[in-house]
Amino acid sequence: MKVLVTGGAGFIGSNFIRYFLNRHPDDQVVNFDKLTYAGNLENLKDVEKDPRYKFIKGDICDPGAVEAAVAPGVDAIINFAAESHVDRSIQSAGSFVQTDVYGTYVLLEAVKMHKIGRYIQISTDEVYGSINTGSFTESSTLSPNSPYAASKAGGDLLVRAYHKTHKLPVIITRSSNNFGPYQYPEKLISLFTTNALQGKKLPLYGKGENVRDWLFVLDNCEAIDLVFQKGKVGEVYNIGGGSERKNIEIARFILKELNLPESCIEYVTDRLGHDWRYSLDCGKIKSELGWQAKADFNAALFQTIQWYKDNEEWWKKCIST
Repeated sequence: MKVLVTGGAGFIGSNFIRYFLNRHPDDQVVNFDKLTYAGNLENLKDVEKDPRYKFIKGDICDPGAVEAAVAPGVDAIINFAAESHVDRSIQSAGSFVQTDVYGTYVLLEAVKMHKIGRYIQISTDEVYGSINTGSFTESSTLSPNSPYAASKAGGDLLVRAYHKTHKLPVIITRSSNNFGPYQYPEKLISLFTTNALQGKKLPLYGKGENVRDWLFVLDNCEAIDLVFQKGKVGEVYNIGGGSERKNIEIARFILKELNLPESCIEYVTDRLGHDWRYSLDCGKIKSELGWQAKADFNAALFQTIQWYKDNEEWWKKCIST
């Protein structure tokens, strides 16, 4: 099988490519990535000489580039490509709409034209909005509150529409907050860890009481692969880590592991439209596909902090460009 992975030089995409090549020795991966600020081919230096792996630089918003990547023949597309940072979307939403909605449209057109056998849309729990109690199921209403979340919801709805209208073989996954190695230093855990290692403040929104469900990236990779292999066409699958934590708890954990005082936290003005809590009901993927998050949250977070300590050259190069 030849799989086109879009956005494969990013955080989750690169971890998935490595996981997929290790798990499926007879399959091939074509990594199609625009290499924006968060795309980094150094994430995959250990597989770049693997004959089953190929990289193509390209933008999913460019129909010609997508056509050139797909025309030689691919059996499936897994779409990780996205603008994905909430704060950036608040400042400038246009690129998010372009990539997350129009780019998804371009890929769906390619699936339709070339009769590609499988398309997986990698989405986020943020499309559901915020929930004070309980958890979102796959049938919950989409109520995005940030431009980023709205753009991802728009892409998801296009995927659904192409399935209903054109019978395309699509599946959507919606995961909670991922963390782990190779994450660009702008999300909570990667930013706070690298800031702490540099002796900088940890900028915490509001009082740090917002709650996120944390999912170790390799658990997400396993779930996505399982959905890819065995998921039912036309369905949505929630993927959560089952590890809800307040942001202040994450900050304190990082500081404790690095032997730094809590005074390193700097409370800053809250984000516009900041969602209070995300929580996913993952009963569907557990009961239908037998998936279960394996990582212990504290152990995985410690492992992630250690990775950033050991790979200072990688992240310092990221933040200097």
